[in-house]
Amino acid sequence: MDSVQIVLIVLIVALLGGIGMLALGGPDPAKESTRRLQSLRLRHSDSANARMEAQMRRAVAARKPNVPRIAGSASRSEALALRLHRTGRNWTLQQYLYACGGITAVVGLLVLIKSGSLVLALAVGLIVGAGIPHMAVGMMISKRLNQFTTKFPDAIELLVRGLRSGLPVTETLNVVSTEIPGPVGQEFKLVTERIKIGRTMEDALQDTADRLNMPEFSFFCITLAIQRETGGNLAETLANLADVLRKRAQMKLKIKAMSSESKASAYIVGALPFMVFVMIWTVNPTYLSGFFSDQRLIVTGLGGLCWMGIGAFIMAKMVSFEI
Repeated sequence: MDSVQIVLIVLIVALLGGIGMLALGGPDPAKESTRRLQSLRLRHSDSANARMEAQMRRAVAARKPNVPRIAGSASRSEALALRLHRTGRNWTLQQYLYACGGITAVVGLLVLIKSGSLVLALAVGLIVGAGIPHMAVGMMISKRLNQFTTKFPDAIELLVRGLRSGLPVTETLNVVSTEIPGPVGQEFKLVTERIKIGRTMEDALQDTADRLNMPEFSFFCITLAIQRETGGNLAETLANLADVLRKRAQMKLKIKAMSSESKASAYIVGALPFMVFVMIWTVNPTYLSGFFSDQRLIVTGLGGLCWMGIGAFIMAKMVSFEI
């Protein structure tokens, strides 16, 4: 058994061990028992605040999102279709697969002409053909979600003005769909269309929350659910929510500005070895040909890629902040 096979066996065993830990790992029994005792204590307490908190918890639990629909776990095609829908483009699965196949063929042919290795050409072609479209779709989703987050407080304030003027909630949703441009208007238009065909407002909003899978819209749905359960001034509650969302967006921008230097350094450090490798391979292919034939250099390259992946993961976690 050569060294390459040993490295592959070790990687497969480590991968299977990680999958087993994720599959067998469950919730902490101590935390579950504490949570149940807390819910019982709130339910049977004589305090008005405790009863109100228990009522709010029941309202939130009643609108718990459908996890398979959010994750798209029913099938791979459904998950991919959900990602394509989140981009806001009218792309189909066939178009996406055609793009992946075209990029794979072109990149694989170029690598095959340059290196003469069929295995390397297939590997690089598959990685690039699957990675570039996936990254492009992810960037479009992030861009659309950022546009939604920017305009969403304005939409909530428009809802507040409509409610204070005496309009019902469904009518104000229709006003938002026509007055607010961009992704916010498109999503609220879908909500109003679902309501017109007989869906309840909660179900229509929950469908949009499951598809968007973003905390800002989930806050909005939870606010409406709690208001219907407990009562109160909906306009005042939505006004407070709009203020919270604006402050949340400002905090995100501050964190982005503070971590931009670290992100730029991480991008440069991570991309520099690959750029140098490609440039040297372009100038003098025979100098690096040993990485594709010599087993010692193959193992060394795989080890270097693993360590670089660990370093990139650590740097990504260091500059990632949850708000």
